[in-house]
Amino acid sequence: MINSVTAKFRKDLNAGVVGLAVLAALAAEDGDVYGYELAKRAPFRPSSIYPVLRALCAAGWLSSRVVPSYAGPARRYYRITAKGRETLAAWRETWLETRNFVNELLER
Repeated sequence: MINSVTAKFRKDLNAGVVGLAVLAALAAEDGDVYGYELAKRAPFRPSSIYPVLRALCAAGWLSSRVVPSYAGPARRYYRITAKGRETLAAWRETWLETRNFVNELLER
């Protein structure tokens, strides 16, 4: 059972890693990925991914394009940019350092 303190910790932790997870997921793809498809693959709610996608696009780390759909509303597809790959590399190093630090503390 998750109590409110644990739920808040999880929410705060997720807020800090969604951008990293999105960049990593898109870096692993050969082509463009539909936003909803990306949200389905990630362990985050779609409502938390879309604001991150917009922010990553605004920073120039992702590009996006809108494709009309015959079966519903138009779909927005995303692709990581070269600048996004550079950012991912830096964030990955920061993540690994932080993870190792926290693991060391928890294992004591």
